[in-house]
Amino acid sequence: MPRYRLTLEYDGSPFCGWQRQAGQLSVQQVLEEAIERFSGERAVTQAAGRTDAGVHALGQVVTFDLARAWDPFRVREALNYHSKPHPVSVLACELVGEDFEARFSAIARHYEYRILNRRARPALDAKRVWHVAVPLDAEAMHAAAQLILGKHDFTTFRAAECQAKSPDKTLDVLAVARQADSIIVTARARSFLHSQVRSMVGSLKLVGEGKWTPADFRAALDARDRARCGPLAPPDGLYLTRVDY
Repeated sequence: MPRYRLTLEYDGSPFCGWQRQAGQLSVQQVLEEAIERFSGERAVTQAAGRTDAGVHALGQVVTFDLARAWDPFRVREALNYHSKPHPVSVLACELVGEDFEARFSAIARHYEYRILNRRARPALDAKRVWHVAVPLDAEAMHAAAQLILGKHDFTTFRAAECQAKSPDKTLDVLAVARQADSIIVTARARSFLHSQVRSMVGSLKLVGEGKWTPADFRAALDARDRARCGPLAPPDGLYLTRVDY
């Protein structure tokens, strides 16, 4: 049975997230309905990252099987046609072996969080950035971020509804850099807990405002207590940018 690997880009604003939910529109639903329209088959898709409502993707990876072998170029073109008018775009399609799985074969996931740090609200990037009007110290945020790299119990930065069996994760990269009026937070790990990146960014904002020191940020991690987490950053600024295999 041929297995297809897709690379997707999507604006998460109108969706309840990647995963199908009754009575709500998801990216998975849009994609699976597009597959059925062109192939006549009901495929079940698997994604590398089950992004939450409002979270975007620049390099989401998805796999699915079909009984018939189609040319990957035709699959990409057909899915982009049948997924209209939703903001989902198939950037690439290729055939892969049956042992490849979008979720379980991944060795690293890359996320980027975008903060617009200026007084004026965004006109073009509304729902695609977190607008923070008060000045933020990106250097202090970066210094704090370096204190939690490595393997830790990330209970503090884990959503209450997280279904992961363990709160232990290894954070390979958490970097903060200013680019003019923007502050970009990049994160890389093999896998993340539910809302982990948004939780870390929300706490880093407190450091940037001067309400926390970098040591306070590390102390919040060590407390292993969700109540010690700063406010959750909104989904608007979060992007799944790449998945490594």
